Amino acid sequence: MSEALPTSDFRAGFVAVIGKPNVGKSTLINYFVGRKVSIVSPRPQTTRRRILGIVNLPNAQIVFVDTPGIHKPKYKLGEQMVEAALGSLPDADLILFVCDVSRLPSDEDKQIAEILQKEARVPIILVLNKMDRLLPDKVKPHTEAYWQLVPHHADWMMTNAVKGHNCDKLLEIILKHLPSNLPFFPPDQVTDQPARLFAAEIIREKVLLHTYQEVPYGIGVAIERWEERPNGVLAITATIYVERESHKGIVIGEGGKMLKKIGQRAREELELWLGRRIYLELWVKVRERWRDQPAFFQQLES
Repeated sequence: MSEALPTSDFRAGFVAVIGKPNVGKSTLINYFVGRKVSIVSPRPQTTRRRILGIVNLPNAQIVFVDTPGIHKPKYKLGEQMVEAALGSLPDADLILFVCDVSRLPSDEDKQIAEILQKEARVPIILVLNKMDRLLPDKVKPHTEAYWQLVPHHADWMMTNAVKGHNCDKLLEIILKHLPSNLPFFPPDQVTDQPARLFAAEIIREKVLLHTYQEVPYGIGVAIERWEERPNGVLAITATIYVERESHKGIVIGEGGKMLKKIGQRAREELELWLGRRIYLELWVKVRERWRDQPAFFQQLES
């Protein structure tokens, strides 16, 4: 039996998720998709490139565009990240401006609001995330501050993306603003990320989660080998790049214990995500100031 075609009332569109670093953009998208398509960590600027998270519903397909946090870049990698975030605006059918409502608007929030006022040609939904951290006496002043920051917003919702609070209501708002369209992707596709790149991201996430208090942002991961073995095991060899010799020692740990923990956590998640047995081998190398070397960090994404 052939698959039924979408009806004329089917809605589909691209939703750009914009905001400063560490406000919960990736967490929100992962919640909607129902599985991890974008890594998360307590470290700002975890997301480095544009990632699609695709939500398939009976009468709609929402293509969320997870973007790097907009910030003042210090390296060429940061410049590319901001360009990727702003580059998602022209093709968007809707924009979610995600903010941390537990805090008053920062200079970065104000900068993003100014950019949206100039560049946005589609409706903007104001998402006031981290409502669980908002003190009762701060609800009115904080929400009003964000309303004034984006007075032209089409709608708004307060959310807790970690717990999913009000996310269903936000989804209803999003659907209301999507145009009538045929789906852009097959109904079983949840992301546009190749498996190799996702594996590199998962490894980087585990490094950030286990060393974020000691190692700064200069973590890159390159997949060196991706080999299908006759016994069905997928063998992956990856190199973790750091910018200083001292950071290499932290990632490896005493007697290799930290690297072993990172590898174990990454392997466990990759096996769940890919649904197969994984053999994972990790190496750590120093490459000074790699974030200022465009040819190198573009190579990491190939």
